[in-house]
Amino acid sequence: MIDLRGGFAQGGRVSATERDATAAMTAPTPRLTRRAALLLPLLLAACGGDQAAAPNYQPPSYDYLTKLRLAVGSISIDDSWVPRGAARHVEYLAPTPPLDALRRMAQDRLVATGGKGRASFVIDDASIIRSPRQYEGSLAVRLDVADDSGTSLGHAVARVTRTRDVTGEDPEQVRADLYALVRDMMRDMNVEFEYQVRRAMKNMLEATNPEVPPAGPVQSEDLGAPGAGVSSGAPGAPAAPDKTP
Repeated sequence: MIDLRGGFAQGGRVSATERDATAAMTAPTPRLTRRAALLLPLLLAACGGDQAAAPNYQPPSYDYLTKLRLAVGSISIDDSWVPRGAARHVEYLAPTPPLDALRRMAQDRLVATGGKGRASFVIDDASIIRSPRQYEGSLAVRLDVADDSGTSLGHAVARVTRTRDVTGEDPEQVRADLYALVRDMMRDMNVEFEYQVRRAMKNMLEATNPEVPPAGPVQSEDLGAPGAGVSSGAPGAPAAPDKTP
């Protein structure tokens, strides 16, 4: 029998279980040293550092850009595009897929100011293809305007392409690469789309802020089959001077 105040009762026999229980109760309690206590907050902060450093990809917004005000009664958006072909499509891995970014561009920039016609914004390509060493992005949209009888009043087409090197196979690195590629393609598309709309539909556009300069000419091409390239440039570029004596 165990007497916790003074050892074992007289005449008692001590079993192995009783000896182990006595040792456990009388063993000194481990205590943190002063050095360990000071380092503990730093260790906890280091453990949570990876989560705090995870990137936060904000969805794109284009409402700060010049509005394209069309004299039509309504504007519809056709975003029914789906990937085609046997190529390795990876656009769905982007934090904001190109299809969503193009839809946002139309929502933020196109404004119907009233009229008898109607406009339709159609997404014809929103693909990113993965090759062994590169991501190959291709965006194509068109804006069609027709009157109530269906007669075409205007047609504008914009296409941009870009590539970006593959910098890693880690899922977070893939997301970072695709985010940067979509961001750069959408920067190009906003310039190209505005230029093509102003060129093809100037009679249907209401005046915008005169302080905002019109977009300059950029490379463009009418829509063909998905995956087609970009043409050499806008028509009407001046020819190089003849240096022949």
